[in-house]
Amino acid sequence: MMFLLAFAALLVERVVGYPDWLFRRIGHPVTWIGHLISRMDRAWNRETESFAKRRRNGVSALIVLLGMTIAIAFFVETILLSVPLGAIALVLLAASLPAQKSLDEHVAAVATALETGGLQAGRKAVSMIVGRDPEQLDEAAVCRAAIESLAENFSDGVVAPAFWLGMGGLAGGATYKAANTADSMIGHRNARFEAFGWAAARFDDLINLPASRLTALLFICAALLVEGASPRNAVRAVLRDARHHRSPNAGWPEAAMAGALGIALAGPRSYGGRMIEARFMGEGGNPHLTARHIHQALKLARVADALLIGLFGLLALIIWLI
Repeated sequence: MMFLLAFAALLVERVVGYPDWLFRRIGHPVTWIGHLISRMDRAWNRETESFAKRRRNGVSALIVLLGMTIAIAFFVETILLSVPLGAIALVLLAASLPAQKSLDEHVAAVATALETGGLQAGRKAVSMIVGRDPEQLDEAAVCRAAIESLAENFSDGVVAPAFWLGMGGLAGGATYKAANTADSMIGHRNARFEAFGWAAARFDDLINLPASRLTALLFICAALLVEGASPRNAVRAVLRDARHHRSPNAGWPEAAMAGALGIALAGPRSYGGRMIEARFMGEGGNPHLTARHIHQALKLARVADALLIGLFGLLALIIWLI
């Protein structure tokens, strides 16, 4: 049933996404989780307390967050499966966890902005999906940032929620989303969050490990089906470069994407006026990237997404037959 739930949720979200009218009316599970994290941050992350105390508070906050999420999601799933048409409501609720449609739209918007409005429009569009300083980016850097965001967020925002839905049903998917949201909000290496967000960052690294490897495999397989992409170079880039990324997980999808497209991703970048040194992923066969490369990356991700949906459909069928 859990693989079937993941399969159905992916199908619904790919077609419908999360409607804007619904977001305006009730928000989104991520915003609900975010409000709780913000309240715990204000209450438990006081700068007057010691580093060790703030780290312990961060561990406690993560435990509370995950415990509440598991309990609520399990209760909701149990209730919905016991009432008529509840399974449909369960699928719709689960479909709010992956973000295939919005990711595709946001990355495609960068390519469109570059093609119709030039560099300044591209910078503005890419600033909606990455945290680096947009004014420091030339056209190639804008394209690189968009493609990196696509690769990493396909893993974190699509494959990982689907994976944990398949492993643990609504409770598994919602718990992953809660942990990932906590990492994005407080898992930063700065004065305010280095202690309090330590547990959230480490836990997010752990739970994203299987999805990042699966994403790399999906990109490699997708490269077999996309004209101009190279599965061999994708494999080579993953084996050579993935472990050198600053993140234990982001290097896998980024290296696979870079190798498949024959481009270079990652490398040095500027955040908040501070230059971050990082190793490039991939061969870098096309040093000057354009909107065409973003379209090619989107094509690869769409094929990988279709493979992911097919994988969960196949697993659900096999388990049903058994």
